[in-house]
Amino acid sequence: MCGGFTCSKNALTALNILYVVVGFILIAAAVYGRASALVTNLPIIGGILACGIFLILVSILGLFGAIQHNQVMLFFYMVILFLLLLVQFSVACACLAVNMDEQ
Repeated sequence: MCGGFTCSKNALTALNILYVVVGFILIAAAVYGRASALVTNLPIIGGILACGIFLILVSILGLFGAIQHNQVMLFFYMVILFLLLLVQFSVACACLAVNMDEQ
């Protein structure tokens, strides 16, 4: 039966491993898009690469924090995820505020 700290630790570990895999998929997609000339806009490729690298770094921080039960690492992981949530929310609001004529 799953309950308590062990379940939370295992769930956080599994989620962070999934995030590492997604980060590598983002990096691979950006490299493939650049190599095959599928995407010609370089800032988009750079943004995808940056997102993949950032996701890997943050998920490794959370993974080590969960495995070692390091409260400082988990606190910084929580703060980074909260800031990321704020950035995503503000970008979504900005995208919704743009008129069709301005696109």
